[in-house]
Amino acid sequence: MEYKKFEETISASRMSRYLNGCSGDTRKAMRLYRENLRLSQQMFTIISCFEISLRNAIDKELTGKLGKDWLRDSVLSGGIFDNYRFDKTGKIILKAYKGLSSNYTHFKLIAEMEFGIWKYMFSNPQYKATGRCLLNIFPNKPKSTPSAHYDNSFLFNELDNINKLRNRIAHHEPICFQRSTDIVDLTYVTQQYNRIRTLFSWMDIDFKALVYGLDQVNKCCNKIMSI
Repeated sequence: MEYKKFEETISASRMSRYLNGCSGDTRKAMRLYRENLRLSQQMFTIISCFEISLRNAIDKELTGKLGKDWLRDSVLSGGIFDNYRFDKTGKIILKAYKGLSSNYTHFKLIAEMEFGIWKYMFSNPQYKATGRCLLNIFPNKPKSTPSAHYDNSFLFNELDNINKLRNRIAHHEPICFQRSTDIVDLTYVTQQYNRIRTLFSWMDIDFKALVYGLDQVNKCCNKIMSI
């Protein structure tokens, strides 16, 4: 496709960043756009695997502590999230529960939750309300030291970083640039990729075995840097 038609289809405003990043070379700009999409697909796959693993681990832990319908029960009258402190969390869960209506099952309700719900399970209010037990899902987590606290707040921040990348990809934002510039730089992406791999290891999950045949992140990064 000629660049003019490509730009008309994708939009000049969106392509300007790619064009600037490739010093005005239209052919390279189109290639960079495509390679950014491939990298986004790859990272979204890795994040999806992590999200499912995280939510299943949280669910297993809290089912053992709070019962088999703990998520539904949390927002019913007298539930642990039936409180003004958990207004946003409670509304999201309750809306999903009511949407399922007579088709409710615990597993369907779990599947309705967004990444943000699992992230907020590690914020102080939710972490305390659920019994301060969720660090148990990270058996290989380093022990805290006076200078490094690997507590629930640390995990919340780690998950927040992953959540932000997930949202950037979901909203079609490019991930191949240095933030707020036109400079091609994959530091941010590789940081999140390595963060996910680290959290998998803390959860005692074999990352390579889990994503066997799926993980092409490094290959995509190399292609982008060769443009």
